[in-house]
Amino acid sequence: MSAVFISGIVIFVLAAFVGLEVISKVPPTLHTPLMSGANAISGITIVGAVIAAGAGEGTFAMILGFLAVTAATINVVGGFLVTDRMLEMFKKKPGKG
Repeated sequence: MSAVFISGIVIFVLAAFVGLEVISKVPPTLHTPLMSGANAISGITIVGAVIAAGAGEGTFAMILGFLAVTAATINVVGGFLVTDRMLEMFKKKPGKG
């Protein structure tokens, strides 16, 4: 294994631990705004996946690019649906207020 690969794995594992610690400390009142921000970041992921799919050198790379675009799109749509559903909880009901 090369040093670049090992350093990439170390960075990935450290980022996963830091992400887990940060997310676990978020109070519920901030969850919805953070979801919206995460959805925006996932939108950037779609752009990267489209670029990867378009620059694919060969059939296998194009298939992986297509799968990346599909997964990122599902992530964005699902995130926005969850955010919308959570925001519905804060709207006033007619006749109650």
